Amino acid sequence: MASAKNQNNPAAARRAKLEEARRKERARERRVRMITIGASVAVVAALVAGGGYLMVQANEKEKKDEQAKTSPVTGERSWDKLTQEHVANKVDYPMNPPVGGDHNQVWMNCNADVYTQEIPKENAVHSLEHGAVWVTYNDKASDADIEALTKKVKSTPYSLMSPVKDQKDPLMLSAWGKQVTVKNASDDRVDQFFTKYVQGPQTPEPGAACTGGLDK
Repeated sequence: MASAKNQNNPAAARRAKLEEARRKERARERRVRMITIGASVAVVAALVAGGGYLMVQANEKEKKDEQAKTSPVTGERSWDKLTQEHVANKVDYPMNPPVGGDHNQVWMNCNADVYTQEIPKENAVHSLEHGAVWVTYNDKASDADIEALTKKVKSTPYSLMSPVKDQKDPLMLSAWGKQVTVKNASDDRVDQFFTKYVQGPQTPEPGAACTGGLDK
């Protein structure tokens, strides 16, 4: 009997080792599952939180845009009953830069176009008729403001920018029948004016092209 017991000991030891190895493997698998579940929960929670944050941000932007569209622009000047005839001659506009009136039959390209030289006012007025916002500046404007407004225009379809040396103020924004002088590029009225008047309700010809015109 003792001899048989001794012969079985190696087999029992191997079984014990195998069972221990299996136990450790099961424990490792449980840990891996728990880590995976925990990571998945964390990812889902982050996505939910991130999605919620983005929704909040989108809602806030929508509210801000709606407020910008419905609130008056402080210091804004307005003109109505502006003529819209196509003419080939120069026009003597009552305001500078002009915000409407008779104009050249060819519009100035206004698809986020920035011009570093003065452009014909009669062509720019036609762009305003199509719903563009025209940013203008004179020699008194700072380089920093010009650079910042250039970036703004270059990222905004239906806008254009150019110098107007004989305008009264350093920085001015114009749309059809609307105009405002701003203190600098970070003036809150810059964003409001763009939000309100790029293809805004003042546009005589909404949706008309801002490409295929004059590109000086």
